Amino acid sequence: MSHSTVPRSGTEAATPAKTPAASADATGARERRGGGRPGLRPRLRRDRVLILMTLPAVTLLLVFNYLPILGNVVAFQDYDPYVSDNGIVSILHSPFVGLENFRRIFEDPDFWGAVRNTLVLFILQLVLFFPVPILLALLINSVVRPRVRAVAQAVLYLPHFFSWVLVIAVFQQMFGGAGMLSQLLRQHGYDGLDIMTDPHTFPFLVTAQSVWKDAGWGIIVFLAALASVPQDLYEAAAMDGAGRRRRMWHVTLPALRPVIALLLVLRVGDALTVGFEQILLQRDAVGPDAGEILDTFVWWNGVRNQDFGYAAAAGLIKGVVSIGLVLTANKVAHLMGEQGVYEK
Repeated sequence: MSHSTVPRSGTEAATPAKTPAASADATGARERRGGGRPGLRPRLRRDRVLILMTLPAVTLLLVFNYLPILGNVVAFQDYDPYVSDNGIVSILHSPFVGLENFRRIFEDPDFWGAVRNTLVLFILQLVLFFPVPILLALLINSVVRPRVRAVAQAVLYLPHFFSWVLVIAVFQQMFGGAGMLSQLLRQHGYDGLDIMTDPHTFPFLVTAQSVWKDAGWGIIVFLAALASVPQDLYEAAAMDGAGRRRRMWHVTLPALRPVIALLLVLRVGDALTVGFEQILLQRDAVGPDAGEILDTFVWWNGVRNQDFGYAAAAGLIKGVVSIGLVLTANKVAHLMGEQGVYEK
């Protein structure tokens, strides 16, 4: 027998040769033992193209959203922007006052009035505005003809592109003291109405403006969610004898529940921001008692009254409370079995 046919040891003879398939199985087993996720460097190498594509957006987010957060330090100072032409130098040379600005805020009745008006507007918009896109999306989705659906969606979405100046001008022409409604009432012997300057109806007026302007945007979101519902579910429900209402209740609404939960969490987090430009344009018409919200309170004290530290403290309080509302609403979404903004 030749030397090449005789194994050198029993161990070598018993050890099988490793094939590529066996190596792949061993690698997969190691990844499964390690949690099934590759390391950081392999993931960066794998996703380098996507990372490069997102770098411009991340840079803009850092520069215009996160970097200005450092300026909240003026909430603890008697900030004077006129100390220097350089804003950083002004911060460094402004006197530190600790929690004095926060003490002034909590003792200011105007601040609590702005909080009350903000919460009233938020509750009204949550109850009256949030369900409107859902109902309109269900209504448009039930239309059989595609052309009618497209026209209805375009008409409802068009006001989203209008500026608040134009929206308020349209409402002024309709519900102002010399508007179409007042003229119609006077022609029939009644007194005219000026809803645009009535403090008692102002929250409902603002909510109606928001519904007319932004309901179309919500319709698109919910129509996209409805488009992902399998038609087999509707057919199976129809074969079981379910009518249109029961199909909507047992098929459509459960399919929309994750989207509704996500948008509701985002809406709750945005509770203290109910439309700065919209309110600012109408604040003087109804007076600060009815038209002052937290955003206009910060603007009025910071920009108009030049009390930057006081305004920054109010804005910081608003931001902290908003974060707390997002976390609370997201926790409620998890308890309801939905993902929310982020997973558990």
